[in-house]
Amino acid sequence: MDLVPKLIDALLYAIPALITGLIAYYFFKEHTKNEDGRRRFLLQKDMQVNAMPLRLQAYERMALFLERITPSKILIRVKPTSSDKDDYESLLITSIEQEFEHNLSQQIYVTDDCWNIICAAKNATIQLIRKASLLEKTDTANKLREVVLTEMMEKRAPSDAALSYIKQEVSDMW
Repeated sequence: MDLVPKLIDALLYAIPALITGLIAYYFFKEHTKNEDGRRRFLLQKDMQVNAMPLRLQAYERMALFLERITPSKILIRVKPTSSDKDDYESLLITSIEQEFEHNLSQQIYVTDDCWNIICAAKNATIQLIRKASLLEKTDTANKLREVVLTEMMEKRAPSDAALSYIKQEVSDMW
């Protein structure tokens, strides 16, 4: 008989201790979760501060690449070494490919969609030069330049659309 009141007394002491322990556990768990979230946020913020200049520099370099391969600009910058249109076509395409290879590492910092659009602009520019070279009226390097420049007066350069996409993507970063 003595045992029952002692057991009830022990339960009356244990229940508040258990409730206090559960509340302490819950608060400790929430505090740990909040601290972990805060640390992750600070780490992400720090990484973003360090990565943002690299990403902006990549977009700048890709914009410069697109400007340099714009047909009207590359034709002015890369002069024909002879009057042979095939040599000049090859020289222009080689120049575009070298510019592209020089900037290959920038794909790490730009989005996949942006990179695909830049590649499409490069390929479209090369295709434009090849098509102009295949025309019957194109028989010399200077005539090739003239045909490509005339075509650029009639429509937008492929690199213009890619450049617009880069500008939009950079503005979305803010």
